[in-house]
Amino acid sequence: MATVQHNHLDTAFTTGVVLIAAMIAGFVWANSPWQDIYRTVHHLPVHIRLGPIQLDRPLVWWVNEGLMVFFFLLVGLGIKREMVSGHLSSWRMIAIPAVAALSGMIAPAVVFLAFVGGDPVLQAGWAIPTATDIVLVLGLLAFLGDRVPVLIKVFLTALAIFDDIGAVLVIGVFYGHGFQIAPLLLAAGTLMIAAVWLRLWQFSWTVLIILGLILWVAILQAGVEGAIAGILIALLVPFERGKPVRGQPLAELEIALKPWVFWGVVPIFALFNTGINIASLSWPDLLQPVTLGILFALLIGKPLGIVGAVMIMDRLGLSIRTDTLGWRHIVGAGLLAGVGFTISVFIASIAFDDPALVVTAKLAILLASSTAGLLGLAVLTSRRHNSRFKSGTGPT
Repeated sequence: MATVQHNHLDTAFTTGVVLIAAMIAGFVWANSPWQDIYRTVHHLPVHIRLGPIQLDRPLVWWVNEGLMVFFFLLVGLGIKREMVSGHLSSWRMIAIPAVAALSGMIAPAVVFLAFVGGDPVLQAGWAIPTATDIVLVLGLLAFLGDRVPVLIKVFLTALAIFDDIGAVLVIGVFYGHGFQIAPLLLAAGTLMIAAVWLRLWQFSWTVLIILGLILWVAILQAGVEGAIAGILIALLVPFERGKPVRGQPLAELEIALKPWVFWGVVPIFALFNTGINIASLSWPDLLQPVTLGILFALLIGKPLGIVGAVMIMDRLGLSIRTDTLGWRHIVGAGLLAGVGFTISVFIASIAFDDPALVVTAKLAILLASSTAGLLGLAVLTSRRHNSRFKSGTGPT
C-alpha cells in the first residue's frame, strides 16, 4: 500500500511539474517576439464534416471542447472507481469531503458575486473560483512527501473529486448555449442504447467508441458543453467491486488514458489557455471586480468554506482529526484547494463572451492559484519541520 501511494504521488509530482512548465511556456510565448505565431496557432481554423454535421472551429476550440473530453473522461473513471471500491466507498469518507466540497463551492461563489455586484455579464463568472485543480494539488502534496499525514492527502483527493463532480454539473446546467431539443434527444437516446447494450451484452470497446463519439457530437449540437460527454461515457464503463483490477475495462481504460491526459491533453490545454498578453493589460485591470472577485474567492472564500464545514461536522461528531492530523493540516488543505487552474480556466473561457474579460479572469486565476499554493505549502510546513509521517498513519 505504501509503495502504491508513493508511486502515485511521484507520478502526481512529475505531471504537476509538466503542467506548470506548460503554463509558463504559454505565458512566455504569448509575450515573446513570436507572439504572432502563438495567435496564429491558437486561432488556426480546423474543419471537420461528417455527413450533414459540420464543425468549423479554431484550434483552441478543439482543444477545449475536444481534447478536454478525455480529461473529463479520466476524471469520471476515477470518480466511479473511488465510489465503487476506493476512498469514497465508505459513507464516512464520502460525507466529510462531500460536504466540505459543497461548502467550498458555495462560499467562493458568494464572495465572487459580492465583488461583481449586480452586473449580469460579470455574474456569469460565478462558478470560476469554485473548482480545485486535482493535478496541481496532488503535485504539491507529492512535493511535501511524508511531511504531511496520508489522511490529509486522502481527504484533499476526495474533496477534489467531489469538486470535479460539482464543476461538471455546474457546466452542464448553467453554461449551456441554448438547448436544442432534437440533438438533446439524440444524446439521451444514445446514452440509453449504450447503457442497455453494455449491460445486457458483452462489453465492447468498438461499441463504446462509436456510441461515445455520437454522444459527444450530439451533446455539442444540443448546446451542452462537450465535457459532459466525458463523464457520461465514464459512467458506462464496467467496474465491479471485489474483482481483480486487472482485466476490468474501467481500470484498463484509466491506465491507458493517464499518460496521454497528464502528458498530452492537460499540458496542451495549459499552453493554449495561459497565453495572456500582458501588454494589453494595465494595473487598473488588477483592480477590476472580476479580478478581485476571483482572487478573494479562491484565497479566502474557498478555504473558509472548507474549513468552516469541517469545523461544523467536527462539532457534530463527524471528524477526520487524529493525533497526527490537526487543524493546521485542514487549514493548509483548504488553502491548497484554492489552486483552481484547469477547470477554472475552462469555465472562464465559456462564461464570458468578451475576450478582454476572459484574459482578465485567466490572469486572476493564475495569480490566485499561485498564491494559494504557496500559502498552503507554508501552512502545512510551518511547524514540525523535522517530523515525518508514515504512509499508514491515520485510520483507514
